[in-house]
Amino acid sequence: GGQTQYPALVTATSQASEVGDEPLFMFQQTQVPVVVAPKRAEAVAWLVQQHHCDVVLCDDGLQHYALARDMEIVVIDAERGLGNEQLLPQGPLRENKQRLTTVDFIVVNGKGTYHCPQTHFDMTLEPDDWLTVGLTTGIAPKQPQTIHAVAGIGNPARFFAALEQQGFQVIAHAFPDHHAFQLSDLAFGDDLPIVMTAKDAVKCASFPLTNGWQVPVVATLSAEFYEQFDRKLAAVCQRKNLITSLIE
Repeated sequence: GGQTQYPALVTATSQASEVGDEPLFMFQQTQVPVVVAPKRAEAVAWLVQQHHCDVVLCDDGLQHYALARDMEIVVIDAERGLGNEQLLPQGPLRENKQRLTTVDFIVVNGKGTYHCPQTHFDMTLEPDDWLTVGLTTGIAPKQPQTIHAVAGIGNPARFFAALEQQGFQVIAHAFPDHHAFQLSDLAFGDDLPIVMTAKDAVKCASFPLTNGWQVPVVATLSAEFYEQFDRKLAAVCQRKNLITSLIE
């Protein structure tokens, strides 16, 4: 969703309108080199040449076959699952569900009706301490206060439900995924707190909000997942070092 020249290195001064909201959010969360480009192979080449990266994590890249990969992780929403299991445009899938048998790891996020037939790992997203947005200061709202909940993500209903489960009275405002927020989008005509996701907050940080809050989340997976991931990554690195030694 960005508008800039590519490949583009995300920095502390980057704007979401230039590099996209998710890349900017990832950089702020990790402080590792993040590069965006429509042709992902060009972004990887930039990371290798300019930053000497030896491990590159590509978000939402399963079907980007122009980019070679050593490991594949699929994350499935437990509530929505595979939908009607049909390919686009009849359903939500970009590939046949049998594709799941060829990936390295399957992670199922949250709780729902979906039952993954393959070996998988469960993941939960837990809300962290609220942070301010804009010019806001003070103490975060406490339940059962009424709040405006704003979400421009893939599944806004999950965010609204999480706030309701915490005891808040939620006035929901759903926007399209990656929505380019304007200050007018948040003009609700009252002084109630405005609460948003951390991904949306990167696009609203410059707004003069005095009662704006973001809700970061922490992903939790089992120790077994990390152990298997580390073993797989170590094996990949060992193989590549061997190939490099043979070439040299």
